[in-house]
Amino acid sequence: MSEPTVIELGPRDLLVVAGLPGAGKTTMLGHAAPGLVVLDSDQVRARLAAVPLPYRCYRPVVHAWHRARVVRRALAAGPIVVHEPSTRASTRALLALVGVLSGRPVRLLFLDVTAAEALAGQRSRGRIVRPRSFARHVRRAGKWRTELLASRVPAGWSSVQVIDRTRAARTRVVAKLLVGC
Repeated sequence: MSEPTVIELGPRDLLVVAGLPGAGKTTMLGHAAPGLVVLDSDQVRARLAAVPLPYRCYRPVVHAWHRARVVRRALAAGPIVVHEPSTRASTRALLALVGVLSGRPVRLLFLDVTAAEALAGQRSRGRIVRPRSFARHVRRAGKWRTELLASRVPAGWSSVQVIDRTRAARTRVVAKLLVGC
């Protein structure tokens, strides 16, 4: 087994951990350094869990609230980790814009898994994305994945790193320690 991967975040970094639903983003971020700010739409969904409606009815509210949290946090100090599938081009453009407006380098960590691996991940966590919605994620991620594997850094992003599920399980995200001047 190879050494664990450590991703160090600078004081203003905005790291987007992206990939298909079920790719292993939540599992990987469970190993993030304590105290590191991780923003995940599931945090908002949990706060709204008492809403007596199916999730699909209030999903737009969850995603809007999540994006508002990202913008608000980007205006504060310290590194930020954003858990986001980012399969929509509009979401990626918004995150790049947030980086530009807040003066933060926006870094991408893309968990590259097959649709079958992602579905297995969904089953293991006990929450399956509806088939039509998942198919849209897979379709939208396809072209973007090709660009990322060709080492193309999207406009507005400072870096891209692509890892597989096995490596993600051995990856830890930490804030870089600043040594006195």
